[in-house]
Parts: sequence; structure tokens; C-alpha cells
Amino acid sequence: MAKLRVGVIYGGRSGEHEVSVLSANSVITAIDQTKYEVYPIGITKDGQWLPGQAPQALMASGNLQVRRLEEPKENYLPLENRRGFILSSFRDLLDVVFPVMHGPFGEDGTIQGMLEVINLPYVGSGILASAVGMDKVLMKTVFQQKGLPVGAYLAYLRKELENFPQIATEVETELGYPCFVKPANLGSSVGITKAHNREELQKALDLAAGFDRKIVVEQMLTGREIECAVLGNDEPIASVPGEIIPGAEFYDYEAKYVLNDSKLLIPADLPPELVQKVQDLAIKAFKAVDGSGLSRVDFFVNESTGEVIVNEINTMPGFTRISMYPKLWEASGIGYGELIDRLIQLAIERFEEKNKNRLG
Repeated sequence: MAKLRVGVIYGGRSGEHEVSVLSANSVITAIDQTKYEVYPIGITKDGQWLPGQAPQALMASGNLQVRRLEEPKENYLPLENRRGFILSSFRDLLDVVFPVMHGPFGEDGTIQGMLEVINLPYVGSGILASAVGMDKVLMKTVFQQKGLPVGAYLAYLRKELENFPQIATEVETELGYPCFVKPANLGSSVGITKAHNREELQKALDLAAGFDRKIVVEQMLTGREIECAVLGNDEPIASVPGEIIPGAEFYDYEAKYVLNDSKLLIPADLPPELVQKVQDLAIKAFKAVDGSGLSRVDFFVNESTGEVIVNEINTMPGFTRISMYPKLWEASGIGYGELIDRLIQLAIERFEEKNKNRLG
């Protein structure tokens, strides 16, 4: 039986470029090479496509700065004719694509749209779910429409920041301090600030505006930070929940990927009824955006009141061996290699289901 040819796309024009490369390196290292031929496809920060470029080589080139890197396997199968490489050649060369892309230009429906156009199956959510899941404002709007509990928030466009006094008054009246200021279309805690007063709010808005034209300001939620992984297509399943205990004031980029001093408790020490509530809401959030393949849903849980707030959904969460998503499934009985295999099969199943649609 011929091996499936899997294209692993990674990197890209995003503030989460480094995280994507680390995730891709982990996937390529762990994938079952008795079943799959792996074709790595790197994208630099300036958007240059590097077919055949393995992740660790891109790191070594100086394009990236990371603290540590797992030992990669050899025998990557390079793409032919790099100079004449065009996207349409994907269809002849690959059977399925694993776009290990985080943030804009990858997790937001852009890569997914390209793969739809050339009619290739791919791991993860489709265009709509990816786009809605990436935009925190639209995501919360959809969650509210579906009756899911979300925290209070306000949204602003970059050009509206000229009216900062008015914005500050709105934030102070409706949300209060401290509050969180975030780019609407970014993940991995890039560009996020916890503002404790008006001066910090202005700096936080300016920082977030450097990453996105749309900014979201969220009320600070009290409770434990709980995350739950979802796997599947039309009949998804939820993992055991896990808990993050940040080493810093909140779980920012450095806490996630640099300092390594935050604690992950898997499974989270929650009573059975709250575990079930988190799992049910995770699946409802996944279905609300019409997700497929994988997602990680983040919550704030107040154990004393039983209140569970849906914070956000990540349609392509961090995927290194030490990332929360694969660790949650490992604790639920699905190891890293098996998880990759399941995701590839789910991608093919979704592709076959979609191709049942009549085009005319």
C-alpha cells in the first residue's frame, strides 16, 4: 500500500511564526513515516515559500530565534523543481496537507481558502470556522448568538483610537480595571496587555493596534484558567480538561514559550459536574463555529459559584509535544503520534464528505 503524501506547511507572515515552526518540527518528528511521506513547506516572515525546507533548517538560517529545539528525524522528502514551484503542483504531489499555521495568514481561513481552490484535503477547520475562530469579536458574537456564556467586552478599530478619552471612559464605565487589551486577530498571547489604569490602557491599545486594525478590550474574569481539547468533525469528542497556573501575572507569550515556569495540571482537579460542563461547552463552541478536525477551547471556571465562561476557541492550537492540546489528549488516552494520524484521517473524511456536494 502506497504511503500518503503529507505536506506540512508552517511559518508564515504572523506574530506566531516561531510557534508555528516549533509545532511543525514536532509534527514532522513524530509522524509515522511507515505510513506517510512528509513534504515540509516553509513560509518565511516576509511570505517567501520554501518547498522542501525542513523546520530545523529554517531555524538555523537565523530567520528564527528559539530557546530549544527537539532533535528532528532525517529523510525528509524534498519537493522537486523549487524554482518552478507553483501552488497548482500541490494537487499532483500531495494527498493531504497539515497546515501547522498559527495566527493571521494561516489560522484565519487564508491557507484554507487556497487549499479549497486547488481541491486538497487539509487538517483542521474550513474557511468559515477558521476566520470566525481567529477574530475574537466575531467569535464572541457567534458564541452569544448560540447562548454560550462569554465575558463582557468592547471592540474598537485602530482609527478610532484618536478618540482615546472617550474610549477610556467607556472602558472604565462598562468594564473597569484591570482589563485585558488584545489584537482581535492574533493568538499565543501576542500583543496582549493587562491594563490597570488609564495610562496603561492607552499603551496597551497602541501595542495591540500595531498587530491588528481591530482591538478587543475584555473585562477581567475571575476563576481558574481551564482548557479543553476537541477532536472530530460532525461528531466531535472532548478531552479531559486541564488547568493553567501562570508563573507570571497572566499566561502571556513569555510564560507560554520562553520562561517555562507556568504549571499545567492535567487533568484539572474539578468536580465531575464541572468537568462535564466544560466538556459540553467545548463541544458546543466547536459546533457553533462549524469547526472540524481540532480545536482547543479556553474557559474561566469559578468553582465556588459553578460559573463557566467561554473565553475563546483556537482552531489550530499550538502543536508541539509539550503544548496543551496534545497533552490533553495524551491524558485522555490518545498519544501524540496517534493524534496526528487521527487528524489526517479526519481531514480526508471531511474532504470526501464535502465532495459529495453538487457543483451545478
